[in-house]
Amino acid sequence: MIKKIFFLTFIFLCVSCNDDFLERPPQDQLTNANFWENEEQLILAANALYANVKAKNTVDMENMGDNTLWPSSTQYQQIGSGNYGPDQNTINTEWTTQYRGVRQANAFLENYHKANVSSELAERLAGEVRVVRALMYSYLINFWGDVPLVTQTLTIDELMVGRTPKEQIVDFLLEDLEVAAEALPTEIPTGENLGRMNRGAALALKARIALYNERYDIAEDAARRVMEMGVYELFDIGNPNENYNALFTDRGKLAAGDNRETIIARLALSDVAMHNLSREIQVPDQVIRWNPTKSLIDDYLMIDGLPIDKSPLYHVNFYEDVFENRDPRMTQTILEPGSTWGGRYDGRVENDNPSIFEVPKFQSDRRGAVTLTGYYFTKYADVDAVATYNRDDNDIHLLRYAEVLLTYAEAKFEQGTLSQEDIDNSINLLRARVGMTPMSIRALEQNGLNLGEEIHRERRIELALEGQRYFDLKRWKIAEVLGNDVKGTNIHWLPNAEAAANLRTDSEGFLIAHTGRTFDPERHYLWPIPLPQLERNPDLVQNPGW
Repeated sequence: MIKKIFFLTFIFLCVSCNDDFLERPPQDQLTNANFWENEEQLILAANALYANVKAKNTVDMENMGDNTLWPSSTQYQQIGSGNYGPDQNTINTEWTTQYRGVRQANAFLENYHKANVSSELAERLAGEVRVVRALMYSYLINFWGDVPLVTQTLTIDELMVGRTPKEQIVDFLLEDLEVAAEALPTEIPTGENLGRMNRGAALALKARIALYNERYDIAEDAARRVMEMGVYELFDIGNPNENYNALFTDRGKLAAGDNRETIIARLALSDVAMHNLSREIQVPDQVIRWNPTKSLIDDYLMIDGLPIDKSPLYHVNFYEDVFENRDPRMTQTILEPGSTWGGRYDGRVENDNPSIFEVPKFQSDRRGAVTLTGYYFTKYADVDAVATYNRDDNDIHLLRYAEVLLTYAEAKFEQGTLSQEDIDNSINLLRARVGMTPMSIRALEQNGLNLGEEIHRERRIELALEGQRYFDLKRWKIAEVLGNDVKGTNIHWLPNAEAAANLRTDSEGFLIAHTGRTFDPERHYLWPIPLPQLERNPDLVQNPGW
């Protein structure tokens, strides 16, 4: 099926081109005149659209935020540090990739009614395509703001399209997703339909887009409707110490049959469509690709529900103390000393147990995973896959029921209607899954904590390493933090402090893992229009500051 998807992607691009110059379609080639004929063709065309759904790339985008640091100067890292311009390849790739998906979707929606299939099937597949197209546009407006709104396939003469106001695009997406929701089934797809878009996907994406664009009443309504569907629930294997982490391993794959939390995912199939995420997270002979930051570590609450600067439980003298008495999601996201891991040494050191993480490693000798910040992720790291190369078949989770609950709470807060009951039915379900102290409005007030900031914190903690942090920083208008130095652990806490003795630290001993960063609010809240697109289309106008 995966091979068919990529073949159909190529064919789809061909048959969606304008063929008015032909008087009679050739009988030995696929064209718009003879492709859209039957059920098989229509299903394969819809399947081809799923190749546009982001895969591991959604985790790669986390490097634009402040949760993690990439070890080398990659383009996502450059974007996060403010050191990039309109000629950067990734900027143009994101533009062309999203619009390629939009074009395929438009071609489908222009032609699907021609097929000799039941109207129910046709509209269901069209609904799936509308969701995929909305996903493409959600990235476009998040990156650039105003972009061309294209809802039909264009000829060469029609390619010059100006930018459409973002608010108009948002209106279109919210309406289109409602159309999709009406045509899609409520139940979670299974069997041969596993991973397809359903009504929950349309409404959950509608809730996200509405929240990101301050349409809080619409976000609340869409999230509530997902909650009231009664088909989704938080992933739970009966062990609060593993419930959260297990979702991001093979145990949480949609194909395993126990995951009723993930709403949109990029499925991975053993020996067919795999990735290298686990190995890159704990690569045993190089620098790890995702280095958790001090900023993320510090944001985890203590088990009493208080921040580290307010809780009497926070006392750190040694590295392992950092993990004591914290929100349980911390040790299910960040590797704790004493944990099984894949970034092992080779076992040549006397008394060394290579399968158990003990202390961070800062110098590369190809005998253990090296960290820039002193921390490692365990979320998304399937230990059995670390030793392999491109053999990881964990699903990539793009939108989960947990996010819907967070969206509901935030949307209610922004409208001034959030109650303790609302929190109990949303955020506190996430906390209960891991055995964390529930959020209490009264307790927050008593401790001088801001409810809005704590809702933001909750989203950061729950969705860490899932590609949302960069967009959250921008929509909350706090992205100036991206201009700060990226810091790590304190060398005074380390039992092997000599291993980090040559690394740069601040006056308190915290590692400075990356510096030279900048964030100019006059221009960095939007990406520059890619230079190749400006050269091709004179109707495009560059964003301010670029």
